[in-house]
Amino acid sequence: MNIRWLGHSCFLFTAQNGLRVLTDPYDDSVGYPVPRKETDIVTVSHHHHDHDSVQVLPGKPQIVDTEGRHNISGLEIQGFPTFHDEVQGAKRGNNILFAFTMDGVRVIHLGDLGHLLSADLLAQIGQVDVVCVPIGGFYTIDAQQAYQVVEQLKPKVVLPMHYKLDDRNSYPIEGIDRFLGYFDKTKKAKTFDISSASLPQDMEVVVLELF
Repeated sequence: MNIRWLGHSCFLFTAQNGLRVLTDPYDDSVGYPVPRKETDIVTVSHHHHDHDSVQVLPGKPQIVDTEGRHNISGLEIQGFPTFHDEVQGAKRGNNILFAFTMDGVRVIHLGDLGHLLSADLLAQIGQVDVVCVPIGGFYTIDAQQAYQVVEQLKPKVVLPMHYKLDDRNSYPIEGIDRFLGYFDKTKKAKTFDISSASLPQDMEVVVLELF
């Protein structure tokens, strides 16, 4: 599986058989180049303009924006209901975590998660290998809370997202440095290839370049 970060909370996952999953496409308000990428499936964690701009995508990808189990082109995607804040959605509404297994690697994308995970939800999610986690705070969990969520999930690979990359993004969110300070193993990559055979022994944070 190849993983590319298209900015904000948008990733493109490509399986060895060519199947593509794109997460949380954004509009031009985010400040980075709008991710007009071809994909087969697009997941939408919640309906805010910086996460649900499916209209920017070419073609007619299958849209997954609800909780529960979805089977598309042989890929099972599971959506877990959560909240965009710490008060059961009273401030910012609902959020969906999406998990799927591609090329033997289980991925979970946390969307705009606003709280720590309950024991019940952790049991439902089960073991994951790769976590895409928001770290910028203000609208989502912040760096410290993101670290706590990572510790709850115990993945092998952590992909930070929803942080201020540079001044093109005017949102009142943090950069990446404070989050990275919680971890011993971090590295940068333009793109990231991973399979069940190449999962690291110890947890590592992979900071992807904007593709």
